Amino acid sequence: MLSMLDPAFVRDHIEEVRAGLRNRGLDPDKALEEIATLEAARRRLIPELEGLKRQQNTSGDEIAQAKRRGVDTASIQDANRARAQQIKQGNVHLDSIEHQRNEALLALPNLPHASVPAGRSAADNVEVRRHGDPRTFDFEPQPHWDLGPALGIIDFERAAKISGARFSVLSGAGARLARALINFMLDLHTREHGYREVEPPLMVNSASLMGTGNLPKFEADLFKIAGDWDLYLVPTAEVPLTNLHRGEILDGRDLPIHYTAYTPCFRSEAGSYGQDVRGLIRQHQFDKVELVKLATPEQSYEELESLVANAEEVLKRLDLPYRTMLLCTGDMSFASAKTYDIEVWLPSQKAYREISSCSNTEAFQARRANIKFRAGGTGKTEFVHTLNGSGLAVGRTLIAILENYQQKDGSVVIPSALVSYMDGRERIEKQSLRQS
Repeated sequence: MLSMLDPAFVRDHIEEVRAGLRNRGLDPDKALEEIATLEAARRRLIPELEGLKRQQNTSGDEIAQAKRRGVDTASIQDANRARAQQIKQGNVHLDSIEHQRNEALLALPNLPHASVPAGRSAADNVEVRRHGDPRTFDFEPQPHWDLGPALGIIDFERAAKISGARFSVLSGAGARLARALINFMLDLHTREHGYREVEPPLMVNSASLMGTGNLPKFEADLFKIAGDWDLYLVPTAEVPLTNLHRGEILDGRDLPIHYTAYTPCFRSEAGSYGQDVRGLIRQHQFDKVELVKLATPEQSYEELESLVANAEEVLKRLDLPYRTMLLCTGDMSFASAKTYDIEVWLPSQKAYREISSCSNTEAFQARRANIKFRAGGTGKTEFVHTLNGSGLAVGRTLIAILENYQQKDGSVVIPSALVSYMDGRERIEKQSLRQS
């Protein structure tokens, strides 16, 4: 049965679930009361149905014995038909109860890990570490939405003409810089960090989105393909990468499995507002290199720490100042049990802004997607733990480079780690449409 939280765990640890949901800033009473009522009805109905089915199974012997004794079997057969109707109606009722229970469970977010600090909002997040010092400028640094168009490498107006608001066109050295970042990140994660590169489909079905927790709760954030297609544009490569093993039982000796993929990502960003809708910060289409891991429960928290370190390494190689935050219970995503956000320094905002979110969802997604493993390759099956994180968001990394490496004359120095990916180019200067 598709569900986020283990129904048996919810039933047997109701107060623990209640406390975890309250720590996430939710009022769980109504939802948990509904689940408890449905569970009680289910547990009453199942033995009743099993008893009726046992009676039905033995009725054939009763009829045979009655015939041997020359007894009229009409009443037994009438009782059989009535019981068969009872069983049919009971199964329909049970299916309805289980569907309602499942829908209620689907609405519950994951429970926070014990190491997650309690809190209501981002103000309660805890800084774990920071790396590098923000640059001191001897001029007023420009925001990327002014700097990019002035250099002729970002065009918001033509993007709006083509597609509407919150799209962008990168061209010339801007497009080349984005491609350099993608290749640099993929090379780092595959060559040094041991991830297996994947090129997944950019459209996924509803079962895949249910598996990662995007459906049904966050359908408004997705772009659905028109017509009769059961397909959506990917909101992140986390969805296809996690679902590679949906419905499979893995050999525990193969775990952990590490995947990375570059994809464009598509999100409606329903409800977003304010300064983030300007520039490249929050677009309907953006590029990202994603990191996904499948691990045993014993491995998963060590794997989370290494996943965060892998994402941080990108910023270290690019010499960009950042800090790493442990999110509190009230600021985590729906599917997460524990999340670290990596925030890069943006001079124009004089603030650290999120560039990667790295999460352990434990068995939350695996239970929905039915991804299991057998330790040692044999024996009892368990759900894997799934982890994901940006390694990194390409557009936001490009923003950070433009703003942190900008010069007084309006040019931008290329980080040394990217020079070879830019064919030796060390600086971006103002370009005309004829220049590459």
